Amino acid sequence: MAGQLKEVRNRIKSVQGSQQITKAMKLVSAAKLRKAQDAIIQMRPYAKKLQEVLTNIVSNADGGSSLKLAEERNIEKVLLIVITSDRSLCGAYNSNIIKLAKQTIADKYEAAYKKGNVTIWNIGKKGYEGLTKLGYKTDATYRDLYHHLTFENVQVASQAAVKAFENKEFDAVEIIYSEFKNAATQRFAAEQFLPIPKTQNITGTKKADFIFEPERDALIAELMPKILNTQLFKAVLDGGASEHGARMTAMDKATENANELLKTLKISYNRARQAAITTELTEIVSGAAALQG
Repeated sequence: MAGQLKEVRNRIKSVQGSQQITKAMKLVSAAKLRKAQDAIIQMRPYAKKLQEVLTNIVSNADGGSSLKLAEERNIEKVLLIVITSDRSLCGAYNSNIIKLAKQTIADKYEAAYKKGNVTIWNIGKKGYEGLTKLGYKTDATYRDLYHHLTFENVQVASQAAVKAFENKEFDAVEIIYSEFKNAATQRFAAEQFLPIPKTQNITGTKKADFIFEPERDALIAELMPKILNTQLFKAVLDGGASEHGARMTAMDKATENANELLKTLKISYNRARQAAITTELTEIVSGAAALQG
């Protein structure tokens, strides 16, 4: 009985220690989330408007050398830029992104994958580890981008993808990431990066009529790379905010579960202690009765 009480006491101490860790991690994630949330909220309207302008320009253009980033080809070689986190303990965040990457390959690029023509650039260590174990062709060049997250470093990755598309190393480039909604909600998305998508022409709607100054070709050649850099940077910021939100939520749930477990363990401890006291009293009464007899 004494051994059982000691075992329960040790388990209670262990759970209390784990609970302190989860509480601390929740507070750290909450602080980081506030900063990451401010960054993406400020960035998103600007990035979305730029993307909208670029899409409209491409949709209304007649083609030409300046629009080769919007050139649609037969898809034989594919690049996926998969954005995950560097650390775990954030619930199903990383596994959901990996699952979406697998689903995107299966649904859209199965033929290219069978030929070994699907390449994955990973931003974040967890995605690299998970997809490499699954046998996908991964590239760790930009894996540690979150260690020094700046627009300039993200721009390097974006420009590399643009250059590879221009050189026809890839026929399509997609970004797999998590769009931040709030601390408890993320939307996992596969977003086309290259070729630049065009808007669908709806019958009866007017096309946007832009006046270009300077000339259209010069302006597009200048704007296209900058807008694509901004698009990838927005996705990376979304991923960072989503990671901290997912970790904060996961740690909050873990703390709640520790509370429930502690309640159960304390009940078990009190029952075992009461049983031990009852046994000792029974032994004392029996011994006294034996002496009197």
